[in-house]
Amino acid sequence: MSGFVVLEGIDGCGKSSVTRLVAKRLGTKAVLTREPTDSWIGRAVRRGDKHKVSPYTDALLFMADRAQHTEEISRLLVRRKTVVCDRYYHSTVAYQTAYLDDVFEGDAFRWLLDTNLKISIHPDLTVFLVIPPELGLKRIKGRSKLSRFERLAFLREVHKNYLRLAQLDPTIVKLDGTKDLESVVGEVLKLIKERKI
Repeated sequence: MSGFVVLEGIDGCGKSSVTRLVAKRLGTKAVLTREPTDSWIGRAVRRGDKHKVSPYTDALLFMADRAQHTEEISRLLVRRKTVVCDRYYHSTVAYQTAYLDDVFEGDAFRWLLDTNLKISIHPDLTVFLVIPPELGLKRIKGRSKLSRFERLAFLREVHKNYLRLAQLDPTIVKLDGTKDLESVVGEVLKLIKERKI
């Protein structure tokens, strides 16, 4: 079996921990990927977090990284691998819509979604780990430095954008991210098995 599984959610939802454990439990057929990637474009995305860049530049860097990453994912799927991805286009839509809010004329959400759908593969399963933004910030408060995205008002907007995505795409499954790690991992593995991924 092969397929493409994406884990999504706001900062502090447990997504990275769940993704790592799911890939490990799936065994040697699974490949763990993440965004931003470790490519030179992904490194440029991370540099944008340290320097003040235009919200448009930021969004386009994320999309350039995704276009390259999508080619890698396609190659893995051809090799019959199960790709488990920590963030994908949903993150760009949710986060960059909030980031572009003050400068974009029109519906940034629709622009980002339409553009990303043109350069992305539709996952076989997208899991959105839902937690209150207040809990997300509480979970990450021990990090040495918070990113420009890790502010309560901003994460509330991101959370709303994720919910909007889930309303538009019935293939997105919402799971309670406030549960313990093992429970969430078990639920994701169950979904993968049910969909024969």
